[in-house]
Amino acid sequence: MATAPGGYAERAARLPGAVVWAKAPRAGGAGAGLVLPDGCMDLLWSEGRLLVAGPDTRAYAPGGPPAHWAGLRFFPGTAPACLGVPAHEVRDRRVDLADLWPAPAVRRLRARLETARDPAAVLEEAALERAERAKGPDPLLRHLVAALEAGRPVAATADELGLGARLLHRRSLAAFGYGPKTLARVLRMQRALALARGGVPFAQTAVRAGYADQAHLSRDVRALCGRTLGELLRLGG
Repeated sequence: MATAPGGYAERAARLPGAVVWAKAPRAGGAGAGLVLPDGCMDLLWSEGRLLVAGPDTRAYAPGGPPAHWAGLRFFPGTAPACLGVPAHEVRDRRVDLADLWPAPAVRRLRARLETARDPAAVLEEAALERAERAKGPDPLLRHLVAALEAGRPVAATADELGLGARLLHRRSLAAFGYGPKTLARVLRMQRALALARGGVPFAQTAVRAGYADQAHLSRDVRALCGRTLGELLRLGG
């Protein structure tokens, strides 16, 4: 999977619930853009480092000089079973894979990556190998994600799944890194961003995404991202 200078490319992974992506430095030497909360986790390779990016509860601004990145992005709730770490343990963190996996496994993966023409494909293959030995994601929580992405209320969705509030919260922490209400908030913001990027006026975006009004949308976006919605659109975050 090739990227143009300053470009980003992604494709569906062979692993269900994931995408493979690669990013080259921006033209002119600009750094990486703002990473916004989306409920996902990533397995990353960049400049000789193997990392796991946990689920974010706030926008993350990558530091350091421009760099090439390759990654495998897991959709909400799918990474912990494959990576072998509860999501809440890496929430709002970028963690060396060597701190999570046995050293021999990390050394073997690093050796494959250092000689690979397509590092993202190597990450995909490594995840597939682990997924064959791991128990799959909780199917009930897949239904939870689908319902919250569609804007369904948390309480009503929990009742439909037959889960009490405490049990749902505990299982959500392990799968998503935070409780279902935070997940719903993050997914609602992503719905709003998609609408606004598509040219929908902010007032209509707020209503269609599930906010009380445009002021509610503005407060929530700023709280999660530290930017206004207009600033995010200009940044392309």
